[in-house]
Amino acid sequence: MKQTGVAILGAGRWGKHLVRNFLTHPDACLVAVVDPYPETLAAIKDKYNLAPEVRLATDWESIRDIPTIEAVVIATPAVTHYTLIKDALQQGKHVLAEKPLTLDVAECLELCDLAQEQQRQLMVDHTYLFHPAVKRAQEVVNSGCLGDLRYGYAARTNLGPVRQDVDSLWDLAIHDIAIFNHCLGQLPVQVQATGRVWLQFQKDFQVSNLPVTTDNLKPDNLQPPNLQPPNLQPANLQPANLQPTNLQPANLQPANLQPANLQPANLQPANLQPSTPQGLADLVQVTLTYPTGFQAFIHLCWLNPDKQRRLGIVGTQGTLIFDEMVAQAPLTIQHGYFEQNGEYFIPAGQHREVLDLESFEPLYSVCDRFLNSVRLSQPSSISSGWVGAQLVHILTCLSQSLHQGGVPVTVPQLPK
Repeated sequence: MKQTGVAILGAGRWGKHLVRNFLTHPDACLVAVVDPYPETLAAIKDKYNLAPEVRLATDWESIRDIPTIEAVVIATPAVTHYTLIKDALQQGKHVLAEKPLTLDVAECLELCDLAQEQQRQLMVDHTYLFHPAVKRAQEVVNSGCLGDLRYGYAARTNLGPVRQDVDSLWDLAIHDIAIFNHCLGQLPVQVQATGRVWLQFQKDFQVSNLPVTTDNLKPDNLQPPNLQPPNLQPANLQPANLQPTNLQPANLQPANLQPANLQPANLQPANLQPSTPQGLADLVQVTLTYPTGFQAFIHLCWLNPDKQRRLGIVGTQGTLIFDEMVAQAPLTIQHGYFEQNGEYFIPAGQHREVLDLESFEPLYSVCDRFLNSVRLSQPSSISSGWVGAQLVHILTCLSQSLHQGGVPVTVPQLPK
């Protein structure tokens, strides 16, 4: 079988693992590795004992015309993705890009259209979608053994790494959103996000406006009036509304205890409600609402030493738990349900089941599926460019909610 010539752009924290996997794949021929830092290239060459014919370069332009390069793998910062992917596709190359596809929904759609026009494969490295635990989790959900699905939850926390280019929402949420979408076979129709900033007030992260699907669907109209309860609006939470009119502060406390002394400076009423974070959010709470009414709640933080990588899907007959921190049993079902006895609900059927998983490296599976898509000229059914665009779209809607103080935002359908 003919090998596919591959160039890898970016040999840093994630790129080096892509180098390793493509280097060992029988269907790939590593033609070039590009990284702006010569010392990184030298380390990669020594670590993997690269053959002399593997071209090492500090810029894409110097190797882009090598005729044996058929596919380009991009593991560079997200802000560079659009330009590099577009150029590679225009050169007639297939592309595998690290997540997110880009930081702009319109750019994502343009790249997907370009890939179709060029008859080239565009795939996004959403590694979790190729994890054996996620594959099995989807099978469990589809089997119905959890009963009627109630809700989902996830926590993704650690002490770092702290990004300087995007907030914790864009850095961390995409993994759990992708897993929920994949397991449920649905896309959220409404999202919410609230957050807090402690570390980087001076920086800001702006996302593009939401794409419109019809002439009368504008970003300002994405929130139906009945989804904005009046008591969530800052105007209705003024200090004056916290005191009944017949109870004046002077009658409730001695003269030496003025209301101002009861409220520390950092606990003003505005901070007791979801606020609009200024800077790069370190903590973000996400709510996803799906067409069936199923909701998923995601906790994201990069300054919490309690490292968590845990996701659960709760049903009437049990809870499916994917916990990466439990290496010996990452996927389990905690079975259990209620039996009703008059007015009482009695727990029953409680037991823990450890699910067996296939043994393979998820990233190797990503590389294998990409090469298979190239060989068969068929888009990935799991992580195509369109899947990547949809996830960027959802993140954009979440950012809109985050920067509007946590209002619910409707997720319009993307044109395709």
